[in-house]
Amino acid sequence: MAPPVVTKPSHAARTMLRMTPWHETSGSNQCAGAPIDGTSRTSARRRLRVAVVSETYPPEVNGVALTLARVVQGLLGLGHEVTLVRPRQDGESACNPGGSVSPAQTLVAGLPIPQYPHLRMGMPSGALLRRQWTAARPDVVHVATEGPLGFSAVGAARSLGLPVTSDYRTHFDAYTGHYGLGWLRRPILAYLRGFHNRTAATTVPTFALAQRLRLEGFRHLRVVSRGVDIDQFDPALRSDALRSGWGAAESSPVVLSVGRLAAEKNLGLVVRSFRAIRARIAEARLVVVGDGPMREALQAQVPDAHFAGQRRGQDLAAHYASADLFLFPSLTETFGNVVPEAMASGLAVVAFDCAAAAQLIEPGRSGELVACDNEAQFERSAVALAGSRAARAAMGQRARLRARANGWDAVIASFEQVLRDAAAQGRFGTAELPADPSAAEELRPSGQPATLGP
Repeated sequence: MAPPVVTKPSHAARTMLRMTPWHETSGSNQCAGAPIDGTSRTSARRRLRVAVVSETYPPEVNGVALTLARVVQGLLGLGHEVTLVRPRQDGESACNPGGSVSPAQTLVAGLPIPQYPHLRMGMPSGALLRRQWTAARPDVVHVATEGPLGFSAVGAARSLGLPVTSDYRTHFDAYTGHYGLGWLRRPILAYLRGFHNRTAATTVPTFALAQRLRLEGFRHLRVVSRGVDIDQFDPALRSDALRSGWGAAESSPVVLSVGRLAAEKNLGLVVRSFRAIRARIAEARLVVVGDGPMREALQAQVPDAHFAGQRRGQDLAAHYASADLFLFPSLTETFGNVVPEAMASGLAVVAFDCAAAAQLIEPGRSGELVACDNEAQFERSAVALAGSRAARAAMGQRARLRARANGWDAVIASFEQVLRDAAAQGRFGTAELPADPSAAEELRPSGQPATLGP
């Protein structure tokens, strides 16, 4: 994997771009009827005009897309005006005017991502974004991804004196070791550091990640966690019909893995753990939800596992609720949204002591945390929980209670405050802000006391 190479779009590429505007203003690229109707829910605080830029968004299924969509919906629900800038997917109309429950969208040309043909990487679009944001100036630009589109968006915002914020959502540098490209780790980290340090604030989901990035030279870090929909992910959705389709009896422990089937997810440990479980509990079953380049290889390793592919909405929630034990072996996550989803679904979780798991799981009570270099202990913990229905049930109940405290409302409020702070800085928000690297204030969630030392 190589760091993104950013060039100016060619004339042909620029002509491929299609845009939808903020409002019904004159212009050749305009869709008629594109107001964002948030007037009925306008809060007492000043409404913001927010431009959100991302390489991925639903209907694509991945953690970045789904959590960003919840944040966008939350901003709309608070009465803010939101325009989304993203690559146009195959078959989409060039015009998406949005409305009260969905953002107006600026759709740009993109290129397929190798091994993920259903995803597209946005092309650099700085010139068009400058025209867009000159005609309808947002209060703040938020860039969620670090690809060519995101890079050009940061540059466009800064050139117009617009406050710009960013998300750190993916450890791209950590992926290199899983693809035989470890020598690229430092260059990619340097690119990410330079990208985010050009913004007024970078949101990260955990204090631990903020500390780690600060040591790598990242500045202006703000902790904004991730939420979980406690109503969607519910143990009550447990389905005997699903379990029957998996070949699981009522007493059979069903082991679940959810996520992208890719090398960086460390899924070989799920396979080894399940084999150890199966050696002791013949009726155990493995269900794998998700898709990706490793699917065929994994199916060859565990041919009797049930590979469910991508699942969405209540169907996904039913898959969680119908399992008994959740294994999450990834060591490359910035958060890991599937962990709180599994906990909300009443599942005992075995995970390494990092990212969301470290933040949410109380070891021995709401799941099992394992030291990050101890795969043998991960296997042992998985085998022990698979063999104890009572322990799984008790942990699952406590996991559900813990997840209930991790709702989206507080997350949206924290994110809104980051945007307000950046907007209040105005043009200065796009400059290289002076920062004391020991300042805990940058790292605290909005509305909470600073707790990090130098």
